[in-house]
Amino acid sequence: MPLPPQTLTVTQHSRDVVGMTYVYPVVSRRAGGVSVGVNLNPNNACNWRCAYCQVPNLQRGAAPEIDLTVLEQELTTMLKSIVHGDFMQTSVPEGMRVLHDIAISGNGEPTSAKVFAEVVALIARVMAAFDLVGKIKLVLISNGSLMDKAYVQAGLRVMATVGGEVWFKVDSATRAGLRRINDTEITPARMLANLQIAAKLCPTWLQTCVFAMDGEPPSADEQAAYVDFILQALVSGVHLQGVLLYGIARDSQQPEAARLSALPQVWLDDFAARISACGVKVKVSV
Repeated sequence: MPLPPQTLTVTQHSRDVVGMTYVYPVVSRRAGGVSVGVNLNPNNACNWRCAYCQVPNLQRGAAPEIDLTVLEQELTTMLKSIVHGDFMQTSVPEGMRVLHDIAISGNGEPTSAKVFAEVVALIARVMAAFDLVGKIKLVLISNGSLMDKAYVQAGLRVMATVGGEVWFKVDSATRAGLRRINDTEITPARMLANLQIAAKLCPTWLQTCVFAMDGEPPSADEQAAYVDFILQALVSGVHLQGVLLYGIARDSQQPEAARLSALPQVWLDDFAARISACGVKVKVSV
């Protein structure tokens, strides 16, 4: 199945860019190359509703049933075009023509798929077929809310065997901030417990989106709570790979969209310095 040529950009993250159900390529500013996305939520359903989410028609819910046969066929076709075909030359800007990772992500919380462990095993099998194990990352981009589930933990164990890593969302460490930014009732204590589970099973980064709301950056109290959350994690024995701190680059499709704006680079750098002072590595993307 030939893939339609289309030049990708860092702001073009359409899940149907190549007309597949589950698999989509993106040029990732954080990865610095091509990331092959695996979207387990083609129904646009998520258990959170983040204010900055770019998914249109987002609804509350979980991933639908996943057709593992279709997923394997799509992933194989995509990788064949990237690894052995001309996808990089026809669809990717110069300077970004490197396959960086396969990312389990998409239009909702991927770990809500009950066959999550089977999906990870499938991806690992396809990676091995293309001799990619140890050469690219397998990344899970997750809000971390379901890390206490046995089937999610089973998937993380498999991820760890193929050099995988978790990007665990922590946009706020206060109840009020979690409600305002992520529209969730999860507590910071539960997030910390889930972070402990994830980091024990698979190398884990925190991923944190920061932005201005109504023209105001995160308050001093929000910043202090976030830094304290990291310190609590470290004291409790969590081994963090680091923090992926990033701003908003794509338009939100949520009702709060008009209230959100990007923060200046200097703000991100200053906050990154505070985080780094805790003793963790920080990568900043505007």
